[in-house]
Amino acid sequence: METRNIAIIAHVDHGKTTLTDAIMRQTGAVAEGSSMDSNSLEQERGITIYAKNASVTYKDTKINIVDTPGHADFGSEVERVLRSIDAVLLVVDAQEGPMPQTRFVLKKSLELGLKPIVVLNKIDKPAADTDKAEEQVLELFLELGASDEQADFTVVYAIGRDGVAKKNMDDELKDLTPLLDTILEEVPAAKEYAEGDTLKAQIFNLGYDNFLGRLAIARIYEGKIVDNAPIFIKDGDGAARKGKVTKLSTFQGLEQVPVKEAYAGDIVLIAGLEDINIGETLTDAEEGETLPSISVDEPTIGLTFMPNASPFAGREGKYVTSRQIKERLEKELEVNVGLQVDFAQGDSFEVFGRGEMHISILLENMRREGYELAVSQPRVIIREDESGKTEPFEEVIIDTPEQFQGAIIERLSNRGFIMQNMVPEGNQVRLTFEGPTRGLLGYRGQFIIDTKGEGILCSRVIGFRPYAGEIKKRAVGSMVSMAPGKALGFALFNLQDRGTLYIGPGTEVYEGMVIGNTSKGEEMVVNPTKGKNLTNVRASGSDDAIDLVPPQPLSIEIGLEIMADDELLEVTPNSVRLRKRHLKESERKRA
Repeated sequence: METRNIAIIAHVDHGKTTLTDAIMRQTGAVAEGSSMDSNSLEQERGITIYAKNASVTYKDTKINIVDTPGHADFGSEVERVLRSIDAVLLVVDAQEGPMPQTRFVLKKSLELGLKPIVVLNKIDKPAADTDKAEEQVLELFLELGASDEQADFTVVYAIGRDGVAKKNMDDELKDLTPLLDTILEEVPAAKEYAEGDTLKAQIFNLGYDNFLGRLAIARIYEGKIVDNAPIFIKDGDGAARKGKVTKLSTFQGLEQVPVKEAYAGDIVLIAGLEDINIGETLTDAEEGETLPSISVDEPTIGLTFMPNASPFAGREGKYVTSRQIKERLEKELEVNVGLQVDFAQGDSFEVFGRGEMHISILLENMRREGYELAVSQPRVIIREDESGKTEPFEEVIIDTPEQFQGAIIERLSNRGFIMQNMVPEGNQVRLTFEGPTRGLLGYRGQFIIDTKGEGILCSRVIGFRPYAGEIKKRAVGSMVSMAPGKALGFALFNLQDRGTLYIGPGTEVYEGMVIGNTSKGEEMVVNPTKGKNLTNVRASGSDDAIDLVPPQPLSIEIGLEIMADDELLEVTPNSVRLRKRHLKESERKRA
């Protein structure tokens, strides 16, 4: 059976997972209702976080499909996947056109010499413009230095949600056959197995199983892998070590199916290689060829993870000690390639990731597993080289109704961003900025307020550039509790005019806990537990009903955005709280 290996790449929310699900349903690989986004966080947020493998059989050809994340913070997932496949389906929203992440993933695939098939998705949107989107995609190809062959791409028009596609806009929409036929026509068949070939395979992804331990996902380029057979593992320098395959599986639909042998062209899951890493080569001969190593972009932000030491520590968490947090981070490093951890700090750990979302997903997974911990304010990684200090810069593309553009331009320019382009589209406008990652930390929440939730902000890291100097960011101060106890409606009613509250009446607080922010920017120490002084004399107006504004509850993302550098975010299975590092006011003044 011939094999085709493809990856589906796109900007976040352009519909690649929906399209993959439809392909699998129509080829009979999965039942109705199954989805590639199987992780509970992926289903809640409607985004892909982890690259996943699946396969379908169409016209006696096995098509291996890798679904990739669309968010820039998970870019490290995309980079490795592209090395294991022979072509990409580039999915573009017919209304929005190419977006920042489209550029990021397309650039990576063009550099590897892959020829993309362009799928213009969501052609049923009221403002969809296929001609314009196609033109913008071609411009992007040329801008990214595509070869003549790559720029001569095939276009398929689709509505992924309905599971229909067509090759020409005049054709009738029936099913996804036109797309599947295009894949068979355009994607080169993988090299087939020939008797006596030396095994050549490369690890491009990792998994973890509680029973089998670390799992390696590999593409076989030549030869065959045999279950329970000895194998040689070669690192980037060509040094070989021995290993043994204890379980070998391939993919059918979303299922992993155990096999005795797997041949050239296939994508396999291997258990038994404990110390395996991404990019390493597998061979059955010690002098076998070493494949070029796979590089992953470096982290851009770092923060400190530590055991929770607040007065409420240990109330909700099952795993609360630094040893348990360390073991969990070590397990995460087995599969999360974009993450780096420095364990040399004793009880606290320096964690480095690709962005706030990358870190917040890890924290969300940990709290759901019963972990309780505190984290410091995220900070960007500053590097020193011969030219001086450098820091990560990002390109930001914003689509917003035009009445909000003034506020956006003002805020981003205060944060060190420079506007590169401005394109009006009807009553919308698309703004492009470049500036330091530092300036973007903590801005997304403000952006939602400034655009009344109608704006779309996307960013991608464009590399390290000279340090941009001081940036004025934090316009609000903290409202800090001076007393432990339960917050009372009477006290909160008197405080709500001073800023935004994070808690409601009846919430337990402790001294040093941040219960809200102050709009004037100064830090304020308050008593949210103060009750009303009662007397036996009734005065007119003293029994008026209090009218409380609903509080803004803290989530991990909001907490990481708004916290000050002298604060910690307390993350537990049921609560997210903000607190001062030093709980007592006298200690804060001394510090």
